[in-house]
Amino acid sequence: MNDNPAQNTYPNPPTTPGGQLGPIGTVRSTGVCILLAVITFGIYTWVWWYKTHAEMKRHNGAGLGGGVALLLGIFLPFVVAYVTPSEVGGLYERRGQRKPVGGATGLWYFPGCFIVIGPLVWFIKTNGALNSYWRSLGAS
Repeated sequence: MNDNPAQNTYPNPPTTPGGQLGPIGTVRSTGVCILLAVITFGIYTWVWWYKTHAEMKRHNGAGLGGGVALLLGIFLPFVVAYVTPSEVGGLYERRGQRKPVGGATGLWYFPGCFIVIGPLVWFIKTNGALNSYWRSLGAS
C-alpha cells in the first residue's frame, strides 16, 4: 500500500497545474436537478452550470470556472452545452480513463433541441458522468 493517501483512493489522480488535487465536487441527483429546472422555468440550469464549472475548476485548476460558465449559460447556452461535457470528459482523460462524454455530446443539446428530448438526454449523460467521476473519488 502506498503512503500517499491520494494514490490509495484512486489510480492516476488528476492534478492542477501546481500538481495538487483540489476538492471533490458535489453529487447532484439528476432527477432533482431536472425537477428544479422545470419548476424554476429554467433558472436552475444557470445555477447548475455555475456550480459544476466552479467545482471542476477548483478540482483540477482548468476550465471555464463558474462565472464564465454562468455568463455563457445566460447569453450563449448552446456554447456552454458543448463546453460542459468537454470539461467533464477532460476530468476522466486526466486520470487516463476513457471519456464518457465530450464536446460531441453537445449535439444532443443543439441541434437535439429540435427533437425536444435532446437536451434531456444531454443533461442525463453529462450530469451522470460528472456524478460518476465525483463518486469515484469518494463523494456520496
